[in-house]
Amino acid sequence: MAAAAAPPLVLASTTEPTSGAESDNPVIQALVWAGEHFIGLFNAAGQQFSGLVVGILPTLIVLLTFMYALVAFIGEDRVTRAVQWSARWWITRYTVMPVLAVLMLTNPMCYTFGRFLPERYKPAFYDSAVSFVHPVTTFFPYANAGELFVWLGVAAGVTQLGESTVPLALRYFLVGIVVILIRGVVTERITAMLIKRAGKQELFDTFDERFAAAARAGGRSL
Repeated sequence: MAAAAAPPLVLASTTEPTSGAESDNPVIQALVWAGEHFIGLFNAAGQQFSGLVVGILPTLIVLLTFMYALVAFIGEDRVTRAVQWSARWWITRYTVMPVLAVLMLTNPMCYTFGRFLPERYKPAFYDSAVSFVHPVTTFFPYANAGELFVWLGVAAGVTQLGESTVPLALRYFLVGIVVILIRGVVTERITAMLIKRAGKQELFDTFDERFAAAARAGGRSL
């Protein structure tokens, strides 16, 4: 005689919550409602996780692999020299340098590129780099994957309309570069003003001399 088939394993609730009005007791109804929505919360979280696994996660992995391969192909020394070159002038210090830093090292390691700058420029570089970790996610989501929800929230309206998000992403990316340039220049001026007001000019001149000496010792140009 064949054994009876085991019943399928079913979660407490895998469908939309019902009213739970099988009992007239309000306490029982409240407990049923709480139970249905408790497991419903985790069901929704599981569906969101599945969407990320089959959606954005493969793109992030492929993009990150591509950028690592590109850096390896160009050479880490050449990339480092490009960053040092971009640190020499204010217009590239707050455009090219933070963009390269975020693309190559991602958030938060990108801030370590501040070691190529004298002390007086480091606050402005940080302000510029940290302001670019959201616009960069439009085309390079791997650079700040933990805060990708910011860009997805911006693009949600366009997506619901069925329109392409590429024009919006391009504008978001370009406006981001303009903004980090403005923030970098303004913060650099504010830093210089505060140094002067605090009477720390001589101290920062000493920092500049040490930075120049370290650059000469390392064979780097300022």
